[in-house]
Amino acid sequence: AVPPQKRFYRQRAHSNPLADHSLRYPPRPQDMDWASLFPTFFPPDAPPGTFPARVEFADVGCGYGGLLVALAERFPQTLSLGLELRGKVAAFTRARIRALRAAQPGRFGNVACVRGNAMKHLPHFFRRAQHKWRIVSPAMLAEYGYVLRPGGLVYTVTDVPELHKWMLQHFGEHPLFEPLPPAQLAADPLVPLLPSVTEEGQRAQRAGRPPCTAVFRRRPDP
Repeated sequence: AVPPQKRFYRQRAHSNPLADHSLRYPPRPQDMDWASLFPTFFPPDAPPGTFPARVEFADVGCGYGGLLVALAERFPQTLSLGLELRGKVAAFTRARIRALRAAQPGRFGNVACVRGNAMKHLPHFFRRAQHKWRIVSPAMLAEYGYVLRPGGLVYTVTDVPELHKWMLQHFGEHPLFEPLPPAQLAADPLVPLLPSVTEEGQRAQRAGRPPCTAVFRRRPDP
């Protein structure tokens, strides 16, 4: 498969998550067809209702898939799913993954992308308490607290310092989240990837300034 070219998939940087989009999503998490996205991890002879693997990393607003591809390479036995609201951008990322799978058989079967609106449909895809996340909005903090297991992590990266301060404030005020301690932050294998493989990090580097990153941990249930 020929790798896709971004110039054929360009779309504005943001899409209104409150607008009505024609999106497909499962009625319940247990109705999600994960085998169609990760066929090598869901063999056809698996007993009905069993889940041999589950998504551990979710990149909400995954863009053109830079972080997804890096996650696939760094964690080859861990499933990573990108959710992207912009139709053309989601199509590019899916085409990118197909091309990588075709060019390197046996690799990149652990990563996939769907077009989805996390602000409206996140609980339709994921059961409670299982994932790591990478996007923030006031309406989403309660959702993240619901689907993240205690100790689960939220990664944020932006090229806008004002937005970074805003996210720090809202996470700091929320009772279910706390900043990751410095020692664990330094040892986290994902943190070094954020400036180089995400669109936000790359924009900051092109502008000659460091990207703003942070990691927050889900507190235990009260």
